[in-house]
Amino acid sequence: MTADATEVLFYHLEHQPLERVLPGLIERSLERGWRVVVQAGSEERLEALDSVLWTYKEDSFLPHGRSRDGHADRQPVYLTTDDDNPNGANVRFLVDGTEAKDSAGYIRLVYLIDGHDPAALEAARRQWRTLKEGGCAVTYWQQDESGRWEKKA
Repeated sequence: MTADATEVLFYHLEHQPLERVLPGLIERSLERGWRVVVQAGSEERLEALDSVLWTYKEDSFLPHGRSRDGHADRQPVYLTTDDDNPNGANVRFLVDGTEAKDSAGYIRLVYLIDGHDPAALEAARRQWRTLKEGGCAVTYWQQDESGRWEKKA
């Protein structure tokens, strides 16, 4: 990955699980007019996220799809296990230790790290070093006990 204008953010999840954090981050991206792709590490994770995005609020849902749903180009949020971007997303969320092969075309790459998984933390540290050495501007965010994000680096 080469340095460009893409913002790279690392979110260290400690006080809330991915399923509580991701919908809010996606909502904020959509409010800015951005399209989103979420890359997960397994089909099982995609199933869980698919369900969460339909049900995370009683009075709302986040419109999204997967390859099996078709019309990927029309989806404001696309869920995948691959490094594809069929909906022309501006923001890519990476979970389960997945990595972006290329940052071209993205406004943001957002790594979401399970703070209770030592392997995930070590993988994130490697990703951080690689991106930083490659000239990317990276920031690190950590949750406080109330779930608010604090910029740490």
